[in-house]
Amino acid sequence: MNDDELLRYSRQIMLPEVDVDGQEKLLAARVLVVGLGGLGCPVAMYLAAAGVGTLVLADFDRVDLSNLQRQIAHTTDRIGMSKVASAAQALAALNPLVQVECIDQALEGEALLQEVANADVVVDCTDNFGVRFAVNQACVAHKTPLVSGAAIRLEGQVAVFDPRIPEAPCYRCLYDVGEDENLSCSESGVLAPLVGIVGSVQALETIKVITGFGEPLVGRLLILDAKTMHWTSLKLPRDSQCPVCGGTN
Repeated sequence: MNDDELLRYSRQIMLPEVDVDGQEKLLAARVLVVGLGGLGCPVAMYLAAAGVGTLVLADFDRVDLSNLQRQIAHTTDRIGMSKVASAAQALAALNPLVQVECIDQALEGEALLQEVANADVVVDCTDNFGVRFAVNQACVAHKTPLVSGAAIRLEGQVAVFDPRIPEAPCYRCLYDVGEDENLSCSESGVLAPLVGIVGSVQALETIKVITGFGEPLVGRLLILDAKTMHWTSLKLPRDSQCPVCGGTN
């Protein structure tokens, strides 16, 4: 790190849990963020601010007026722009030292598998069960840690799925095919700061996975009831019959 980097990340480096070694791990890391909406915006912005070296942003959508209530990387003058291009502008203004790669299309099939294989961590910020299942399957196949978040109405949840750890569950252990795929913010609504809280926790968990400090939310599901501001942590065991990870070591 040069002097500018040491100064930029100084408040983080002074933490014994991070230190210079941890900051260098962040600078060398490649993180795939799938979805640049309510969750993906704070995730990408905090990871960029923290100094993650390469952020790969994947989203096929365009910025809409209704997004601006909660998707803080986008602005009014960027309505109609692709979300990944809009987010890339925000990240460049925040930290030009971070390399940003944009995927302005649905990430699926071989392209998804390749991006997951190249990533150190994948952060799922989508709102579609089909995409979530596909991302999870790719992460299990390539043993890439997955940080998953969800937020709707006044409820949020975060979990970390790390296929490198024996007996750790995957996302498919938590949800079965057939869940309500129509459950979305456009149908049910969401309070603006809720996605910021959940996205910030996802960013924190991503940093913990990269640097190796603390206890990531592996085998645990953290649930937030924003109405009462009550957090609940539930144990999440691996399903031995899971069609995705049940037969792996």
